[in-house]
Amino acid sequence: MTKRSPLQLALLSLKGVAMGAADVVPGVSGGTIAFISGIYEELIESINKINLGALKVLRKEGLKAFWNHINGTFFLFLFAGIVVSIASLAKVVTYFLEVHPVLIWSFFFGLIVASVWLIGKTIKKWSIGIIITLLIGTAIAFYISSIQSVASVDAKWFILLSGALAICAMILPGISGSFILVLLGSYHVVLDAVKTRDFMIIGLFLIGCVFGILTFARLLKYLFNHFKEITIALLTGFMIGSLYKVWPWKVKVGEAPLVIHSNGKEDWMMSNVLPVNFEGDALLLPSIGCAVGGMLLILILERFAPKAKES
Repeated sequence: MTKRSPLQLALLSLKGVAMGAADVVPGVSGGTIAFISGIYEELIESINKINLGALKVLRKEGLKAFWNHINGTFFLFLFAGIVVSIASLAKVVTYFLEVHPVLIWSFFFGLIVASVWLIGKTIKKWSIGIIITLLIGTAIAFYISSIQSVASVDAKWFILLSGALAICAMILPGISGSFILVLLGSYHVVLDAVKTRDFMIIGLFLIGCVFGILTFARLLKYLFNHFKEITIALLTGFMIGSLYKVWPWKVKVGEAPLVIHSNGKEDWMMSNVLPVNFEGDALLLPSIGCAVGGMLLILILERFAPKAKES
């Protein structure tokens, strides 16, 4: 287990806050934040330590050994930041997405562009296989990002399934867990549960998340251990493809709303357009400024990150 100073623990919580804020937004991945801030591999490795072996350590050696075995301090401070962020920023993020969507999406667009460059440059040896994997990842994320949402579903079993699928996406850079919830029709159900403190829905969702992350993290660990550069290329492709979803300038398609969610909110089918074809003020210069701000934020995080390795 990595020993951290109080300052490093505080920074870890701030990374959790950033991950939580990203996961609230459909189209942005908390896994991207974890990856560029240098904690991604430690996160996957630590998740994989939560298994039957950890229970044996608890039974034979006690709570302290168990806590060290699963890297408990890492989880405590990281997830504290995530929980605080989601609980406090859910209303703020949704408000700004409704009031200033072009500027907010421009910021996230710049954030992802910088992330693609930083993560892509960690690939040491480019080959035909690496390039093909990058293109496959891009195509997969582009396809997922271009799918339109379906009707809202709030059945208890479906909330469990949504949690399992969303958490798998949340730990993948470039694949937004919250956007997966949009596609499943569960986004507003879960977000409303957070806002109204509906602990039944929250609990079911978290149970699904636990099941999903414990199973999926094992696959990611295997890929990182045996096919690291190919895996990084695939994740980089995921982020490139996700740029379609966060393109700031969109117009409504069709005459009727695509879906009415359980909270009564109408969602329209949207299509990307150039700023000159945008209906209304394209806010081109402010949008460019927000995009540059997003890129600078990522570069600053990378500058002070422990070179993508904390473990």
